[in-house]
Amino acid sequence: MPSDRLRVLEERTRYQPSDVEPRVFARWEDAGVFHAEPEGDATETFSIAVPPPNVTGVLHMGHALNGSIQDALIRLARMRGKRAKWIFGTDHAGIATQVKVEQALAEEGLTRHDLGREAFVERVWEWRRDHGSQITAQFRKLGASLDYSDERFTMDDSYAAAVQKVFVALYEKGLIYRDNYMVNWDPGTGSAISDLEVEQRELEDVLYSIDYPLASGDGKVTVATVRPETMLADTAVAVNPADERYRHLIGQEAVLPLTGRRIPIIGDDYVKTDFGTGALKITPGHDPNDFEIGRRHGLDELSAIGEDGRITELGGERFAGLTADEARTAVVAALEAEGLVSATEPYVHDVPHSHRSGMRIEPLISLQWFCDMEKLAGPAIAAVKDGGLRFHPERPWTGVYLDWLENIRPWCVSRQLWWGHQLPVWYRGEETHVGAAPEGEGWERDPDVLDTWFSSALWPFATLGWPEETAQLRAFYPTDVLSTARDIIFLWVARMVMFGVEFTGELPFGDVAIHSVIQAPDGRRMSKSLGTGIDPLGLIEGGPRPPVYKEGGDFPAYGADALRFGLLASSSSQDVRFNEERVRQGRDLANKLWNASRLILLGVQEGVEPSPDCAETPEDRWILSRLERITERATAALDRFELAAAALELYDFFWSELCDWYLELAKPRLYAEDGDRTAVSATLLHCLDRTLRLLHPLMPHVTEEIWSFLPGAERGLLAVAEWPAAAPERIDAGAEELLGRAIAAITELRRYRDDAGVKPSAVLPARLAADGYDGTAAAVARLARLELRADGGAAAAEVPVPGGAVELLPSADLDAEAAGARLAARRDKLDAEIARLEGKLANERFVERAPAEVVAAEREKLAGYRADRDRLG
Repeated sequence: MPSDRLRVLEERTRYQPSDVEPRVFARWEDAGVFHAEPEGDATETFSIAVPPPNVTGVLHMGHALNGSIQDALIRLARMRGKRAKWIFGTDHAGIATQVKVEQALAEEGLTRHDLGREAFVERVWEWRRDHGSQITAQFRKLGASLDYSDERFTMDDSYAAAVQKVFVALYEKGLIYRDNYMVNWDPGTGSAISDLEVEQRELEDVLYSIDYPLASGDGKVTVATVRPETMLADTAVAVNPADERYRHLIGQEAVLPLTGRRIPIIGDDYVKTDFGTGALKITPGHDPNDFEIGRRHGLDELSAIGEDGRITELGGERFAGLTADEARTAVVAALEAEGLVSATEPYVHDVPHSHRSGMRIEPLISLQWFCDMEKLAGPAIAAVKDGGLRFHPERPWTGVYLDWLENIRPWCVSRQLWWGHQLPVWYRGEETHVGAAPEGEGWERDPDVLDTWFSSALWPFATLGWPEETAQLRAFYPTDVLSTARDIIFLWVARMVMFGVEFTGELPFGDVAIHSVIQAPDGRRMSKSLGTGIDPLGLIEGGPRPPVYKEGGDFPAYGADALRFGLLASSSSQDVRFNEERVRQGRDLANKLWNASRLILLGVQEGVEPSPDCAETPEDRWILSRLERITERATAALDRFELAAAALELYDFFWSELCDWYLELAKPRLYAEDGDRTAVSATLLHCLDRTLRLLHPLMPHVTEEIWSFLPGAERGLLAVAEWPAAAPERIDAGAEELLGRAIAAITELRRYRDDAGVKPSAVLPARLAADGYDGTAAAVARLARLELRADGGAAAAEVPVPGGAVELLPSADLDAEAAGARLAARRDKLDAEIARLEGKLANERFVERAPAEVVAAEREKLAGYRADRDRLG
C-alpha cells in the first residue's frame, strides 16, 4: 500500500510549472529561506548585491539571464552552509523616471514647470509607489531568492545620507569641483547625460570640403567636416606636424569663412593625415577631441549651439535661433554662394543620440560639477594587478577595465533634472558652501541632481547601512561576486571599486563575472521599438511572440525553470542569439525529471533510504562512479562561473547516463517480483537525491517539488540541503571501462538495426564473438534485442563492437542482402552529403560572410557525417 506521499505523486502524472512554481516559491518565503541574519563577518557569509533594476523597469532578457546566474550562485552558497544574502533593491533612475512622469503629465496637458519642483518630485514618489513593485513581482516569478524582506531604494533617507556624505567628503579632498567642461548634452531632456545613455546610430551624412583662406592672402587650407554648422565656433585649424603638405603652414593664420575671424593654424599629432583633406577644423566647444586639443594649445572655447539645440548669438543675424539642422543647410548655402565648398561626398558614420529622448547628442562645454578620477583610479588599477579583483572571463575584460582606468577623464556628476539626489551645494553671491545644510540665511541650493551612477557606485555598502557600523555591513561586506554585463564595466563596476576602496578601505567584491548579451533571434539587439524584444514573462507564462518571429502565434507556458535553463545553457559566449530551442530543452528536462522521478519513487522498495553503499552490479558501480565525476565537474564549472558548461553537463548526465542507460539497465531488478530490491532501490534513490541537489541552483522549482517526495521524514527543504562533495574513492575506473564497452556495443547494434531496417520488435539470434563482456553480456542482449547463442552456424552479418564483433545469425527478421543494399545506399548518400559540405566550407566567400554560428553548425554537421561514414566502413 503506497503512502499518502506516494499516492499524491501517483495522481500527478504530468509536471505543471504553473501549479508548482508559485506554490514552491511560497514555501521558501514562508520558511525564511531568502533572509540571512547578519551574524559573524564576511568570511562566514556569502553575499551578492543585485545590479539594481530601474524603478521604471520591467524584466527583460538581460535581467532574466543575470538573475538566473546570481540566483544559482546564491543557492549554491546557501547549500554550502553559508549565510547567503542576495541584496535587493531598485535604482531611482533619474532621467528614465523623470521622463516617464513627464510623459504622464503631458497626457494631462501639463509640464513639470506647471507643477513646480516640490510638487513634481512628490508626483514621482507617487508614481514609484504605484508602479515601482512591478519588477519585484517579476523577479519572484523567475524564482529569484532575493532578500525581499530587506528591499532598498537609492532614494531612501539613509541611502541619500550616504550619498551626501560621499559627495561632501570628495569635495573636501579636492576631488569634486565645478568647471566648464565637455559633456554629452541631450537637448531633448535638457540635461547632461552619461555615456551609457548615449547610443550610436549609423547615419549617412555629407562630408564637406571647405576652403579657409590664408590670412596672408597666399592661398587656402581646405578642411573636411560633416558638421559645417559648428564652424561658427572654430578657433583653429590643425594639421599633423609630420604632414609635408601642411607643415609650412603651422604658425600662420586662416580666415574663418562667414565670420572673417582670424584663427591660428596649429600642429597636433592627433590629426589623421589620411582622413578628409588632412586638415582639421578645431571646435573646442562642440567636439570632445577638439576640446582636448584646444586645452593643450590654450584655444578659446566658443559655443555656436546652445543647450536648447539652437544656434547662439555667435551665429549673428543670419543664423542665430536656427536649429542645428536648419543651420547646416543655411551655412552650406552661404559657403556655396561664396564658392568655398570645394567638394562633397557621402560619409557613413556613427552618430551619438540620446537613448532617452532620441535626439542627437550635442557635445557642449557646460558649467558642471566634476569628479577628478585619477587619484581614485590608482587603487582600482592595483586591485586587478595584484589579483584582489578578478574578471571572468579574464580576457578581454581585465584589459578593457585597465585601459579605461589608465586613461580616465574627469566625470561630470551633475544633471539638470529634478528627480534624484539634489547636490548638497549652496550659493550666496560669490560664495559656495558644500554640506548637508546651508550656513545660515540667504543661501540658495544648486538645482542640479547627481548622476544616477554616482549614487549607484555606493550600492554594495550603502545598502548595508554605511556609513553606520551596522551588523549587516560587518556580516555581508565585502560582497563576494558581481555579475553584470560588459556595457557598464566603466560606468558602474569601476566606480564601485573606486568608491568601495576610498570609503570602506576594502574592495566591494573579489570576482566580477561578465555575462552574455542576449540578442534577438536574428542577431539584432533586443528592442521593443524594433519588434525584437522578447518578454521573459511571455516565455514563463505563455504570451505572444514579438514581430521578429514571422510565424507569429504565442509562446507555450514554458515555466521559470525552463527559461532559466535555456538562458544559462546558451550563455557560453559574449554575444548569443536567443534560441527558443534551448528553452524547450529546459522544459523537456523538467518533464523528464518529473517522469523519471515518478518511475523511481513509485518503483523502489518501500522503506529503503538513499545510499551509495549498496552497489551489487557493474552498472551500480558504474553510475555511482559517473555520479562522482559529474559532481566534481559541475561544482568546478559553477565555481568558475561557467554556468553554461554546468547546465549542459548536468543535462547530459541526467538524460543520457542516468535515464537512458542506468534506468534501462536497472529495470529488471527494480521490477522484480521476488527477491530483495534494496541495492537497486538505494542506488537509484541516491542518484536521484544527488541529481536534484546538483540541479537545484539552476532549476529550483521542479527539483524542490520532487525533493518533497523523497523518503525521509526530516528531509526539509532542498533549498537549504547540503551541497554534495565529490568522493574520489567512489570512482571506479574498471566499472566505467566495462560499462563503457557495453554501452558502445549496444549503440553500434542499434545503429545497425536502424540502418538495416530491422523491425524494432524483432529479437535477432546472435553470437557474441568479443572479449570484455563478463557481467554485461545479458544487458547487451536485452537492450539490443538479441538472443545470444553459443552456436548457430554461419553468420548472416557481422557488427563490429569493442573487443570483437557480434555475429548476427540467419533469421526471418534479417534480410542480409536487403540490409547490405540499404547500407550501400546509406554510404552513397553520406558520401554525397560529405562532398557537398566540403565544397561549401571550401568556399571562402561563404565562410567569411555567413554568421559564425552557421559556419560552425555546418562544420559540426560535416564531422557527424564523416563519423557515420567511418562507422559504415
